[in-house]
Amino acid sequence: MISVVLIGAGNVATHLFKAFSLSNQASVNQWYSRTLKSIEAYKTQVEITDNLSQLKDADVYIIAVSDDAISELSSKLPFEDRLVVHTSGSVGIYDLDKKLKRGVFYPLQTFTKGADVDFSTVPICIETIKKTDYHILKQLGQAIGSKTHRVNSDQRSALHLAAVFVNNFTNQLYRVAHEITESKGAEFDILKPLILETANKVQDLSPYVAQTGPAKRNDKKTIKKHLKSLDSEHHRTIYELLTTSIKKTHGTSTGSATKRSITKNN
Repeated sequence: MISVVLIGAGNVATHLFKAFSLSNQASVNQWYSRTLKSIEAYKTQVEITDNLSQLKDADVYIIAVSDDAISELSSKLPFEDRLVVHTSGSVGIYDLDKKLKRGVFYPLQTFTKGADVDFSTVPICIETIKKTDYHILKQLGQAIGSKTHRVNSDQRSALHLAAVFVNNFTNQLYRVAHEITESKGAEFDILKPLILETANKVQDLSPYVAQTGPAKRNDKKTIKKHLKSLDSEHHRTIYELLTTSIKKTHGTSTGSATKRSITKNN
């Protein structure tokens, strides 16, 4: 049984606590938050504290706080040579205080309080300095049913950046689409099967092969019509930017024999 102390009370910490609570291979010995009220609802399930000097012994200490607070918080931990990890995709492993055994336990998923998360579908990206620490974190990830991936700092940073594109930016495009449908009294919900099919398609095809639409086929008439129908200058800018990007990716305007062949086969 791997023992864990959680440090932080945000979305990631809350979902990790719930996942560990369901595991028979890992357990949370204690949960720290500088504001007890944030985790008071769980006091009957786990010991809670707002005092760093009272932290219990554990195999792994997981810091799940805002990126800006990780370094300073790790320096305040009242012990040395214990395995302490953070859950950030963008903060460096060396931002943790050097008195500690340092690692990263990064669940690559979007977390929202109140929304259930199945950790069997959440990849855990692991980075450590020592091999022995990696094996502990791998076991910890497996204890909550997750598939683990060993990554280095550059790979983790790239994954975090890519995640912004596939999650945050995509969600903003959903919002733009909602504004467009709303402006004409159409139902956004009608688009949901298309959203699901688009996500499902890239499970088996590369995004390059899966691409369709007027920009890829250089349908100038449709593109012009779309731009004319957009009332918002902001929406037109986004449309033009993404259309240009798709054209550049697929060589729509270059006449490349290779690109034409790929387009024809798809």
